[in-house]
Amino acid sequence: MTGAGRRPARWRGAGDSFHTQLVAVSASVTALVVIALTILVQLVLAQSTNRSVDRVLVDRSATVVAALTLDPQGRPQVPADELDAGVAVYDDTGTLVAGSVPDADRDTYADLSHSPRPRNVSPSDTDTIRLRAQPFTLRAGAGPPVRGVVVLTERMAPYERSEMLALWVSVGAGVLMILLASALTWWVARRALAPVAAMTLTADDWSEHDLGQRFDLGPGRGEIAGLGRTLDRLLDRVAAAIRSEQRLTAEVAHELRTPLAAVQANADLALLDDDLTPHLRESLDEIAQAARRMAAAIDDLLDLARSAAGHGAPESCVLLDAVRDALDVTDLTTATVAVDPALRVLLPAPLVVRALAPVLDNARRLAASRVEVSAHVIRSGQVALYVDDDGPGVPPTAREEIFEPGRTGGTGAGLGLPLARRIARSMGGDVLLADGPLSTRVVLTLPAA
Repeated sequence: MTGAGRRPARWRGAGDSFHTQLVAVSASVTALVVIALTILVQLVLAQSTNRSVDRVLVDRSATVVAALTLDPQGRPQVPADELDAGVAVYDDTGTLVAGSVPDADRDTYADLSHSPRPRNVSPSDTDTIRLRAQPFTLRAGAGPPVRGVVVLTERMAPYERSEMLALWVSVGAGVLMILLASALTWWVARRALAPVAAMTLTADDWSEHDLGQRFDLGPGRGEIAGLGRTLDRLLDRVAAAIRSEQRLTAEVAHELRTPLAAVQANADLALLDDDLTPHLRESLDEIAQAARRMAAAIDDLLDLARSAAGHGAPESCVLLDAVRDALDVTDLTTATVAVDPALRVLLPAPLVVRALAPVLDNARRLAASRVEVSAHVIRSGQVALYVDDDGPGVPPTAREEIFEPGRTGGTGAGLGLPLARRIARSMGGDVLLADGPLSTRVVLTLPAA
């Protein structure tokens, strides 16, 4: 539980789940493909449109040329039914002899009237029309040939409407493809990762209630089943190590209790002798106090072993009552307490006292004059108990060192704060140093009831 909720910085972020990333990548790739396809379709359609317009112009010009005849004066003429709007016939001098010229395109027509070869053009100032110049030659008997140019235009508006319609169809189809791809990816990823999510929730519940449970995903060949089997083997090893540690802790504590009780009893009996010298009495008193501190540490070890074993249903207690008991145990009568009487934690009161007593004892020994105890709900399911004192403080570089077993700033075995942290962490909490209003702040987090 020591690393609960902590991840490397590169994995942090809200919305950074693998499921979300898969959907985002799928939508992005599909969007890029759709954009590329849309651009390609529009380019191909534009070229196809130009070719279609050019074929129409060639067919129309051929029809007009085929209908050309010479009048009695030897000038080209064309039946009126072949002279559609925008069709103009010029003689070899560039004079308009039949048809009509749109005013807006008069200069372009005049330029094309002298064209020596067939060509299709689009005016540089507009792309709404396309024009064709088709030279022709007419013969009448033995006379000289009559030459000229047929110029005609084709409006691009109908073709542009078709292109725009194709664009909107492409955009609509692309959006639909992106939505379908995202929905399909979301559905597939959800089904594929559902066992992982269930394993995560289940493992989190086991870590607090039952380390003996296993995933047991069966003999499937999938990656998830393989992961489940690997984690089951890992949990077996972790559970075995925890049980071994619990047994060792309990056995060592039990073995130490008897000789320690004998030491304390003999020291207390010796202190009853009135003939002791002051120096000897001081030494015996120190032995008795050290024995009591060691007995308290052993009791902490036994309580920790029992709590970690997880026997019975979780107990809860009123936090304020546990704080008062811890204050009594440490003889800290001058502390200021600000704890809501309605706050409850999911721990038995003796364990809360065991975890809090070393923290209060440090504050009592090191504080100059003030010790303040307060508590707040910091997030769902967690209560933070703050112990502030105006002592010498702890350098930021040493904030973790004081939780190492054997580290002590005074009398004692240096097990108080490490045991307090282990008790808190075994039940889903923690003990750490933080910045506070006074020189030192120790924060004890506990699971809320």
